[in-house]
Amino acid sequence: MLVSTKRVLLQRRKGFALAVASLITTFSAPAQAVPPLSRLTRPSAASSTARPATPDTAVRTITWQMLSALDYRKGNIPASIQQLAGQRVRLPGFVVPLDDLQETVKEFLLVPYFGACIHMPPPPPNQMVFARLVTKATVSMWNPVWIEGRLEVTPVQSPYGVVSYRIAGERITPYRN
Repeated sequence: MLVSTKRVLLQRRKGFALAVASLITTFSAPAQAVPPLSRLTRPSAASSTARPATPDTAVRTITWQMLSALDYRKGNIPASIQQLAGQRVRLPGFVVPLDDLQETVKEFLLVPYFGACIHMPPPPPNQMVFARLVTKATVSMWNPVWIEGRLEVTPVQSPYGVVSYRIAGERITPYRN
């Protein structure tokens, strides 16, 4: 009886170890192995038929590729990034909650691909955006979102390291193609 109980426990332990190893392998794969969010950077058809916006209300859709132009190692901020500072922007990505409640968030990191920050090392600073919403919102970290707000090129210290950008989030919506 004791031998069969030990055998069952060992089999369960092996199964658990295999499941954990599978998760680690999945989430520690290089960023290139993760499907890119390039499909998330296209504006929706609705935005292309909207009326022209005034300079104060204009929202510019930006991409992670644009944000990667910042040289965080040397601190060089190219003109393309300087032009974005203070502008209202729209950026797609995945939410990494910084609040205790993971379903309603006010502060979070926006990252370009699912699973970023769950493993180490996190994405580089120019591929993370610290977001603070005006009011709490219900979001899922499993699905991509659009965030709109004013972009600042200001380093922020987060639990996952330094972040190069912050957005004063005015609106967060589920991503729709």
